[in-house]
Amino acid sequence: MTFHPFPTPTPRWRAMAPADLPAVLRIAAEVHPGYPERDEVFAERLALHPGGCLVLEDGGGPLGYCISHPWRGEPPALDTLLGALPPQPLSWYLHDVALLPAARGLGAPAALLACLRERAAAAGLQALSLTAVNGSAPYWQRQGFEAVPADGPKQREKLRSYGPDARLMTAAVPSAVPA
Repeated sequence: MTFHPFPTPTPRWRAMAPADLPAVLRIAAEVHPGYPERDEVFAERLALHPGGCLVLEDGGGPLGYCISHPWRGEPPALDTLLGALPPQPLSWYLHDVALLPAARGLGAPAALLACLRERAAAAGLQALSLTAVNGSAPYWQRQGFEAVPADGPKQREKLRSYGPDARLMTAAVPSAVPA
C-alpha cells in the first residue's frame, strides 16, 4: 500500500511512530483545543492500529497527523479508550485529522483520504466514517461524506461528547480492484 506522498520537498504522509506522539499531542492542543483527549487515547490508537496512524511531515518536522482505525457504526465517545478494535468492523473511522496552518492549502487531506480509502478497501470495508465537529460538516460533504442520522440514544450520547454540532458522516469506499 502506498502513502500517496507529495512531490519533494512538499510535506508527505508517513507512518506514525511512538516517538511522534509528543509532536502529535502538541499539534492536537493547538488545532483542537476544544476537543481535549488524554495522551493515553493517542497512544492506545497507535498501539491498536498503527496502519491508521499517520504524520504529515516535511524536513522541519510534523505539520499534522491522522488517527484512524477500523470501527463499528457508532463513533467512540471523545476521550475514551477503546480497549480493542471490533472483530467485525463496519467502517474505517477517522478519529482525528489535524493540520497546522502551514500545512493547509497543500492538498494534504486529498492525499490522506486517497490513502485511507485504499486501506479501507484492502481491509474489505465499504465506508469511511468520521464525526464532523466545529462546523466542519460542509467541508467533509465536499470530500464525499454524507451526514448519517444518529441511531438511537447511545449514539446520540456519544455524539454529544463532541459538542452540539457534531455529525456522524460516512463516505463510500470503492471496492478493492484485484491485481
